Amino acid sequence: MFITYARNIFIPVTNVCRNECGYCGFKRDVKDAKAYLMRIEEIVPILENGKKANCTEVLFTFGEYADNFPEYKEWLKDIGYSRTIDYIVELCNISIDMGLLPHTNAGVMDFQDLKLLKPVNASMGLMLETTAQLKAHDNCEGKEPHLRLKTMENAGKLKIPFTTGLLIGIGETIEDRIHSLEKIAELHKKYGHIQEIIIQNFTPKKDTLMENHPIPDMEEIIQTVKISKEILPSDIAIQVPPNLIDPNILIGCGVTDIGGISPVTIDWINPEHKWPSISKLEKTINAPIRERLPIYPQYIKKKWYDKRLESLINSLIDDDGYRKEVLS
Repeated sequence: MFITYARNIFIPVTNVCRNECGYCGFKRDVKDAKAYLMRIEEIVPILENGKKANCTEVLFTFGEYADNFPEYKEWLKDIGYSRTIDYIVELCNISIDMGLLPHTNAGVMDFQDLKLLKPVNASMGLMLETTAQLKAHDNCEGKEPHLRLKTMENAGKLKIPFTTGLLIGIGETIEDRIHSLEKIAELHKKYGHIQEIIIQNFTPKKDTLMENHPIPDMEEIIQTVKISKEILPSDIAIQVPPNLIDPNILIGCGVTDIGGISPVTIDWINPEHKWPSISKLEKTINAPIRERLPIYPQYIKKKWYDKRLESLINSLIDDDGYRKEVLS
C-alpha cells in the first residue's frame, strides 16, 4: 500500500462570494478593501514558480457567484471579460500552455458552465460539506445540498473526474455524515466519476461567527474515515489535508491520499496552517508515498480528458499512470 499526493499551485482568483458561511475566513464583501480579483499578470509569475518547482496541478478556486455583484462585474470588465467562467477558461489555457494541469473548484455550477470548463481541466471539484441544513450555512444560497449534489451529478454526466468531500465539525451529526456519504456513493455508482473524497476537519477562523465553535476531536475524524471506507466504493480515494491533521493516525483507518501540497503557495483557505514540505512527508508518513496528477490513473486509462490535455498528461506519467519520478 502507498499514499498518494499531488504537487500543486493554489491560485485564489477572487475572494468575493455570495455565501455567508459562518466559518469562512476567505470570503470578503465586494466593498471590503481586502476584496480582490487576480489579474493575469499577477498569476503568470506564480505559475512560472510552480513549474520550476515541478508542480503538475493548478488549483483555481474562487468565491461562488461573484458575478452577482455589480462592482465585481466592473472589475471583470476592466480586464476584458463579462463572466468569471470565461476568465477561468483563459487562465486554464495559459496554464496548459505552460505545462500545468488545471483543477477548478468553482462552487455550484450549471451543466453548461461545467461543459465549458471540461476541455481545459484535468479534473474538477466541489465540496459537498454536508447534506444537512445547518446554522453555519445561513444566508448561503450556494450551500443548499440539492444544488451541490446537482452540480456533482452534472459532472458525472459529463465524465469529469471529480473531487468532493465532507467538512467535519460544523454542527452536523454522525447521521448527517452517513447520509452525505451515501449520497456521494449513489452518484459514483451511477456515473463512476468521484475519484477522491476529502474528510476535512473544521478549524476556527478569527473574526468569523464560528471562531469559538468547538473543533472536532480526533475520534470523530477516525470514525468518519472508517465509515467512509465502509460506505464508499473502493475505487474512491479517501483524503485528508496534512496541514490540518496528522495523516499518520488516519492511514490505518482508510486514508489513501494526502491531497494537493504546494511548494510555492499557501493554503489560501487555511492560511494559518502551513503545508508540510514534501521531503518531510516522505520521511514521516508511515507508508511509501507516490506522486500523482490531479487526474487519477484510472481516469487517464479511460481517457476521461480532452484531446487538448493528452500530450501533456502523457509527458508527465509513468507506465502506471502516476507522476514520473522527479527531484523534490
